[in-house]
Amino acid sequence: MVGENSKTIYIVLSQTGTVLSRVLRLFTKAEYNHVSIALDDNLDYMYSFGRTNPYNPVIGGFVSESPKFGTFKRFYKTQVVILSILITTEQFDKLKSCMEEMLEERKTYKYNYLGLFLAAVHIRYSSVRRYYCSEFAKEMLTRFGIISAGALPQIVKPIDFLCLGDTDRCKVIYCGNLQEYSVKKNRGLM
Repeated sequence: MVGENSKTIYIVLSQTGTVLSRVLRLFTKAEYNHVSIALDDNLDYMYSFGRTNPYNPVIGGFVSESPKFGTFKRFYKTQVVILSILITTEQFDKLKSCMEEMLEERKTYKYNYLGLFLAAVHIRYSSVRRYYCSEFAKEMLTRFGIISAGALPQIVKPIDFLCLGDTDRCKVIYCGNLQEYSVKKNRGLM
């Protein structure tokens, strides 16, 4: 798949240290409790379902995230694992188009709070135009044939995405502070 007909996307697993992320960590026992999809290696625009206001953990929906603004700028000690996934140009174009469309229609998407809480007790619940972060990331990766439907559990947690790493198409490329990654990447040190 390497060549002119390929592009790279990035799966970013994060732990912000917010109250909600610490509560989720108690339930999941996982080091990372949020997942985003980025279409560029600078992570200037990552897409996910999370808080729409960095100061209000209660209101959530479809969001564009970045180390330069919003929640990740506010919580500058955020720790991440970044995976790169090699995909076809066609898959990339479809994914990008979908993300742009969702961003334009973001007010029609809601956070799947009920699904998140039921997932904690191993009950799957989905609703039209409502997602929690890992549910959204899995949907995007399977919808465009980037991974098979069975590659991740039905009730998926952010940490589950690590199982995609270290293959010919998917690799862990960074582990550490998100702000440090952003600074090094923008200075051409990575």
